[in-house]
Parts: sequence; C-alpha cells; structure tokens
Amino acid sequence: MNFAAPHFAEPRWLWIAVLGPVLLLALQVYAARARRRQLAQVASPDFLANLTRSHSPLRRGVKNILLVVSIAGIGITLARPQWGVREIASQNLSEDIVFAIDCSQSMLAADVSPNRLGRAKLAVQDFVRRHTNGRVGLVAFAGQAFLLCPLTFDPGAFEDALLAMDEKSIVVPGTDVGRALDESFRAIEKMDRKKVVVLITDGEDLEKGGVKIATGLAEKGVVVFTVGVGTEAGAEIRVTNEQGQQELVRDSKGEAVRSRLDEPTLRAIAQATKGSYEPLGALGEGLAKVRLAVESKDFNSGGSPAQQYGIDRFHVPLAIVLVLLVVESLVGTRRKI
Repeated sequence: MNFAAPHFAEPRWLWIAVLGPVLLLALQVYAARARRRQLAQVASPDFLANLTRSHSPLRRGVKNILLVVSIAGIGITLARPQWGVREIASQNLSEDIVFAIDCSQSMLAADVSPNRLGRAKLAVQDFVRRHTNGRVGLVAFAGQAFLLCPLTFDPGAFEDALLAMDEKSIVVPGTDVGRALDESFRAIEKMDRKKVVVLITDGEDLEKGGVKIATGLAEKGVVVFTVGVGTEAGAEIRVTNEQGQQELVRDSKGEAVRSRLDEPTLRAIAQATKGSYEPLGALGEGLAKVRLAVESKDFNSGGSPAQQYGIDRFHVPLAIVLVLLVVESLVGTRRKI
C-alpha cells in the first residue's frame, strides 16, 4: 500500500475525534461517581462490598476505553483520511458546456423549419441526449443575457428550461453576443475542467462586442464553438401581434426587415478561442459536428496535465471502530469468582 502524502480530505470533522473522547470520558467519570453515591445511600459499606464483589473495575475500564477510542475513530472516519496518490489524465475529465442561444426577434425568421429558434432548440435537445459526459447549462440572450439553467448533470432539468425558452424570454430587444459570452463564462465554474461555450445565433451582433469578449475568454481557457442558424439569403421576420395574427417586422421606413446569417462574425469569434464554426443546417447537423469536435482527441490534447488525487482510506478507521464496538459489547463487567 502506498502511504505517500497522508492527509485529511475533510479536516473540519477532526473536532469530533478530539472533543468526543474528552466529553465521553468526563461523562463516564461522572456516571461512576453518581453510582457510588447512590449505592452508599442504600447499603452499608460491608454489605456494599459483598454486593459488588463480582464487579470488575478492570473490565469496566476496558469497556470505557474501547468506547472512547471508538468515538475518536468515528471522528477520524468522517475527516476522510487519504494516503497514496492516483493520477487522472485531463482527457478523462468531463467538460462543462454552456449553450448560449439567441432568442431575439431575428431568430423567428423561417428560412429553416419551423424557424431559427425552433430548429436551434431541437438540435440542442438532440445534442444533450446524445452527449452525456459532463454538465450542461443554458443562457438565453437578445439585447441582454440571462442564465436560464445553471450547470447541471440533470438533462431533464436542462430540457425543461430549453423548452420553456422563447422569443419573450429576454425583454430587451437587440442582439448582444458579447453579453451572451460574458454571462456564459460567469456560469462556468473556474476549475480544471474543459470549459466550452456553444454559441447559437444568426450572427447579427448589433453591439459588435462578440470578438473582443471572445479574445478575453480565450486567455481564460474557454473554447467557443459557434453555430450559425439561418441562410445567407435570409428571410423576413414574422411575429404574433396582440390579436394573435402573424405580421411582418418593419423598420422605421415601413419596409419589411430581412434577417441574414452573418457567418464572418461567427467565424471570427470561434477562431479567437481556437474553436470552430459550423452552420446548423436544416437537420441540426452542425451541432453534431460540434459534438464530435468536443469529444475528439485533438480537442482533449490541449488540456492541462494529469491531475493528482488522494485515495480515500476512511474504510480503515471505520473497520477498526466496528471491531472495537463488537469487542466492547462482548466484554462483561463481572469477573469469575
């Protein structure tokens, strides 16, 4: 057995190993004195000596010591002693993936079926069902960004948030890709895991801050994969009015707004973080390519060196405690006469 680097993983529980035996010992001393006082009140010293002749103070002391040591062992067990070292290569560490999905009005364009937002949601749902190695989170954005689902291992909770998301999830109009990337980074835990953001949008970054924010994220070890939704030809945007009827979105001149996929911006964001850009496609095949890229060896090879972890040995003191308790129960307090 390797005894290298002995330590406690949860040292805060060691107070039980220290204070527990002291309190139990004090209680045992108090109980012994109380017994002697009570017996002295009901019997004379000579009769008391005959009455307790079969009692063994030594056996009582052994039982008390076994209980005291057992309490100390319980505290040590809870503190999770570890010794020995095991290494886990970075390739085996699961990744955190945050999906940042554009839910602005431009995502209602129907150049893909049923519309850009609907197609994106279906593709993400399929991605999560096929890719289960790690946690997933969801950020919705338009002119503002909001975390709809924190990182979770529960795909059901993620899907509930995904299906509930629509063009009304963010009330601030516009498309601010920079805010989406910044909110996605805040949702990622800052630890030695692979940090991945999948940005799904038509690329119309009205605030023009996406590339700048992506460059900053690259320095923090975040990889951004961008997925373009829509077509270069684009489509007109239709929204539901207060009467429940479909109507075209028009600009200040009264002309129908036509939204087009902006691939150059999305390519620049991906390249800034050493990710890749993929068009979503009519059936969501772009996200399937992203899934393969995340799982590929080339992506994993850029990870950190192997991580070292202590090996739990709490079962050793736990086994000792169980043996001591069994022995204590078998030791009687009477001696052979």
